[in-house]
Amino acid sequence: MSLRRVGGLAAVALATLLWMSCGDIFRPVVIPINTNPPNPANFHAVFAISTNVPSNPGTAFQIDVSGDTDIGAANMGINPTHAAMLPSNARVFVASAGSLYPGDADVVTAFTPSPSGTTSTGLGAPMTFSLPNFGPIDPTTGKPQWACSYLPDFVTTTQNTAVYVANYGVDNAASCNPNLASTDSVAALNASTNVVSNIAYLPAGSHPVALAETPNALNLYVLNQGSNTVTDLSPLDLSTLATIPVGNTPVWAVARPDGQRVYVVTQGDGRLYTIDTGSNAQIAGSPQSVGGPGANFVLYDSSRNRLYVTNPAAGAVYVFNATTDPPTPLVGGTGAISITAPPPCATAGACNPVMPVSVAVLPDGSRFYVASYATAAGSACPDPNLTSSGCVIPQITVFDAGSLGLKTTVFPLLPPVTTPMAGVQPFALTPVSFCAPVTPYTPAAARFRMSATAAADGSRVYASLCDGGSIAIVTTTTSTLSQGSNTPDTLVTDLPAPFSAAPAPCQTCEPPLQNPVFLLTGQ
Repeated sequence: MSLRRVGGLAAVALATLLWMSCGDIFRPVVIPINTNPPNPANFHAVFAISTNVPSNPGTAFQIDVSGDTDIGAANMGINPTHAAMLPSNARVFVASAGSLYPGDADVVTAFTPSPSGTTSTGLGAPMTFSLPNFGPIDPTTGKPQWACSYLPDFVTTTQNTAVYVANYGVDNAASCNPNLASTDSVAALNASTNVVSNIAYLPAGSHPVALAETPNALNLYVLNQGSNTVTDLSPLDLSTLATIPVGNTPVWAVARPDGQRVYVVTQGDGRLYTIDTGSNAQIAGSPQSVGGPGANFVLYDSSRNRLYVTNPAAGAVYVFNATTDPPTPLVGGTGAISITAPPPCATAGACNPVMPVSVAVLPDGSRFYVASYATAAGSACPDPNLTSSGCVIPQITVFDAGSLGLKTTVFPLLPPVTTPMAGVQPFALTPVSFCAPVTPYTPAAARFRMSATAAADGSRVYASLCDGGSIAIVTTTTSTLSQGSNTPDTLVTDLPAPFSAAPAPCQTCEPPLQNPVFLLTGQ
């Protein structure tokens, strides 16, 4: 055999070996600005967005999945509301409705995630995109001639060069630019030049609260809470392509991965709408009921082509097969799975009905996790460690996605209730008024009392505890290294948000300064 042939065979064998070593699981790649790219096999991260006390900056912090640690934090704007990440995972964008407080500004803050590793290396220096809150300075008074409030409340993108922001807006504000009757709008951010490149103003009273961009970047759907419509904008120039009437108070939307369908949930009447993106018309059989008024969230599970819709008022999560038009309910005739209240609520009248508010699914589609909570019904909290009325009892309910059967319930504040009650560890939280969702939504209140997400590698599920100032981390796998209890879907820890004054609930603790309101996982 010739040396040339031997060399060729060796090259093929080496390429094959390298290909086999990659495996079939690809983890997120984060490319920091002006640094060496991290190893994609080692990078695991989830981001938490937290608010602060009024007129003080909120924070974003990065959680290392493999180490269950906070490896970087940075100040955001005042009153953070929502966040999104570029598909490349290179930057995170956080909207902050700071003008809720007079004199403060509305901004979108972008930062580069920390490189891979379990040690704290810090986030990249934040870059601020400012909305046009203030007019020219009056030379006589030294103050802006006018001030406009935009109140950004949602961020999204399916591109690496453009990011879109929904601005809840204010109508007919006496202090605003006299030529601008409403700031209800959508802004486009150029992620390459770091400027606000365009703002499309919507009809007064629209109050957009959510966005969904199709994966092909041809359509940007805007949910207008105030006008009960969905506006399709062109991502290219924010021109209006269509206005689609929907039910009462649209609140959340997702696009199907192929871009052919967008699913919209309305909160005021609890319905699921299916929109054909080709015609911008509802398909036959749409809308479908998801438990009546109160529905707040929809998640698309691409591994099983399913939709999960939560309705806190109905105490249920609704599961649909999204391969059909309209989506087919997978439980009974409605798709509803009722969420069982926490054990402390077993005594009649002890708690108000349980409220599921968010869902996370494992990437392999094997399980889904429902974050929910109950509040004490009377003046006495079921937790003997707390004396506050209306205390909050959080839980995470785990379901097998194949059978839709209940697997277990995880209590973020372990251990769960025991008998007798005396001496048990705290399982409830003192309520924080900001954390109680308001219907319909406004940027003055948290959208999620609990927000759930799963790590990209499926090894962890996270649930934010707004009232507790922390993130509950749940392991989804069985460790062959640990001793003792070795079962999956157990609590690892409650990781305090940065600058929290109450890392653990107790009767004498001060209320937490940082209240996590949204969780985000890299793609």
